Amino acid sequence: MFLSKLKNKREVISWSLFDFANQPFSTIIVTFIYGAFFTNYIVADEHLGTLLWSTGISVTAIVVSLFSPILGALADRGGYRKLFLIFFTWISAIFSIILYFPDAGDIYFALIVFILANISFEISTVFCNSYLPDLAGKGNIGKVSGFAWGLGFFGGLSALFLSLYLFPDLDSEEIKRINILVGLWFILFSLPTFLFLKDKKAEKLKKIHLVDSIKSLKKTFREVIKYKTIFKFLISRLFYNDGLITIFALGGIYAVETLDFTFEEVMILGIILNIAAGVGSFVFGFLEDKIGVKRVINISLYVLIIATLIAFISPETNSSKEFFWFAGVLIGLMIGPNQSCSRSLMSQLTPKEKQNEFFGFFALTGKATSFLGPLIFGFITNFYSQQLALWVVIVFFLIGLFLFNRIDFSEE
Repeated sequence: MFLSKLKNKREVISWSLFDFANQPFSTIIVTFIYGAFFTNYIVADEHLGTLLWSTGISVTAIVVSLFSPILGALADRGGYRKLFLIFFTWISAIFSIILYFPDAGDIYFALIVFILANISFEISTVFCNSYLPDLAGKGNIGKVSGFAWGLGFFGGLSALFLSLYLFPDLDSEEIKRINILVGLWFILFSLPTFLFLKDKKAEKLKKIHLVDSIKSLKKTFREVIKYKTIFKFLISRLFYNDGLITIFALGGIYAVETLDFTFEEVMILGIILNIAAGVGSFVFGFLEDKIGVKRVINISLYVLIIATLIAFISPETNSSKEFFWFAGVLIGLMIGPNQSCSRSLMSQLTPKEKQNEFFGFFALTGKATSFLGPLIFGFITNFYSQQLALWVVIVFFLIGLFLFNRIDFSEE
């Protein structure tokens, strides 16, 4: 295995374990269980619940897009990268646990707690991602990134299995207890990252000023524009990542409300998707270094478009759930490669001395318009149906695919 050849094996494994630690939050709370629980139980109204949940996702996207570049600049100038990583991880974990308390009718209590947990989760990943250029070179960056994503999906899978074992009835009380499991999981398995991950150069904490960081941010904006390949890539990713965020935010809700999935069926769907995602991440992580990151991203986008179309037509078929299962497996196979390859491509293109700030912009373009997909999905659902709203995802994938294939990666 490639890990045995690495001199910094302990650091790579420790860094990768952060994906193992945080994936249950994305899998259980955002995508499969709590979103559907919020719509179906806490709000008890498909249209209003979908609109409110999608609004919560949108608020997260706006806040992260505004603050992640500033926090990246603060990390670069003050050496706060690891401190921020720990702080936002703990905030996300604590508010995940607090999600146990909202009950039926506690709509805004639940929504506010989720938004705070989700914002902290997203910002913590910004700082985690920024370590990748320190840990891997161009020859193995795909393997390292793919290994981490695969380990992450294995974490989500393990948490789903454990949830089914500990809470077999999946009634409202047990679903609420799953949030406690997610928070404790995040705290426990992120500890190796905090203990063993080190910055390449020792960084001293020093006083910094927000004004200076904002000035640095403006300078970075101007520098990013100079890097034409990076700028074009970030714009293309802005669209196709928005499609993925919409799937993550509303996939479980679509299954429960449109296709009449039970919570147990959604949990099993989550398990199958995580198996597929783990396989896809590991396989394409190695394949990326052989056929190139651009081809892998292209493959993932074509398959994601086909899978979403299948999900769209599934309610019209006699085997609606089976069609959706198939679409889910295809999506699962491609989620890991798409995100992992996007992360590794960003690392290859980014100047090392600006890795924190540029990864802040990576998060910015991943979030800058990502409120649009879920928000439009929510509004279309509110006035028409979730099935029609699924076209939002397809359109974003198509735009991202078109823009990505107009990039000349030989420019820089």
